[in-house]
Amino acid sequence: MEHGYHVAIVGATGAVGLELLSILEERKFPVAQLSLLASKRSAGRRLVFAGEEFPVQELTEGSFQRVHFALFSVSSSISKAFGPIATRAGAVVIDDSSAFRMDPDVPLVVTEVNPHALRRHHGIIAHPNCSTIPLVMVLNPLHRRARVKRIVAATYQSVSGAGARAMEELDQQTRALIASEPAEVRVFPHQIAFNCLPHIDAFGEMGYTGEEWKMVRETHKILEDDSIRMSATTVRVPVFRCHSEAVNIETEQKITPHEVRQLLTTAPGVVVIDEPEKSQYPMPLTVAGRDEVFIGRIREDPSHDRAINLWLVADNLRKGAALNMVQIMELLSAENGR
Repeated sequence: MEHGYHVAIVGATGAVGLELLSILEERKFPVAQLSLLASKRSAGRRLVFAGEEFPVQELTEGSFQRVHFALFSVSSSISKAFGPIATRAGAVVIDDSSAFRMDPDVPLVVTEVNPHALRRHHGIIAHPNCSTIPLVMVLNPLHRRARVKRIVAATYQSVSGAGARAMEELDQQTRALIASEPAEVRVFPHQIAFNCLPHIDAFGEMGYTGEEWKMVRETHKILEDDSIRMSATTVRVPVFRCHSEAVNIETEQKITPHEVRQLLTTAPGVVVIDEPEKSQYPMPLTVAGRDEVFIGRIREDPSHDRAINLWLVADNLRKGAALNMVQIMELLSAENGR
């Protein structure tokens, strides 16, 4: 017990919470004590970690006594309410919501891109959006080599990004439609099975959604460069796991597809699969369950002499969420920072 950490998972019964349990066990993070926290409705459920059953407890103000790390995967309103309570109790909070991402005093961290930002945390570390993480992992080496000037991105985001209920809805709608029965719509504004919804988060400024602005503003903060111009269109697709993105990247200096492949082949956490003539390119079907960001379809933009097009796929529940949170915790524990 004395050789590990007391870890609390807030939102333990959700899609990311369950993935956190799996990754903590898989990576053998030294968990000496585990607190599984959720709403009153979920309290009493039992979840398995390392072969042992743990009860889910109701999240309260007293839930964080002697907790070293509190991993939050809940709504931003709950994070805002309970995150400061956890830090006052002495825990380091790693928060997966949008609550603290744009707070200038809170680091927004992708471990392969800006781990140095962890040094200035004051008890709360923000975790980026699940579409921003794979994008900045690709942009970072290109930005260092040729300076990224402008990005146009279209995302194809799986339903798991909207949580476990959204996954259930896709499953139920698909079964119903195949059986020639009506599809019930509860989680999304329209049927998601056999459909695409260009609507993630609320519509707002300039007709863009919150999800689209998150990608822009988080990219600026993580890469520490507000001069990068960026436009995003985020789309929900009928896929259970993995977000895909079609990205056009304009650079200040010309960079060839060959150079891009070389840079990304050596980038941490990135795998290049780019043999389209052999039908070899990343797909959600083959990337699900993998930790890396997969890149393919790297090619010149015929309409611009200093732009590259590429395709990326990453498991949004792993690197897009739970894995990056655990990696942040690993870096902090290695430095004895808490």
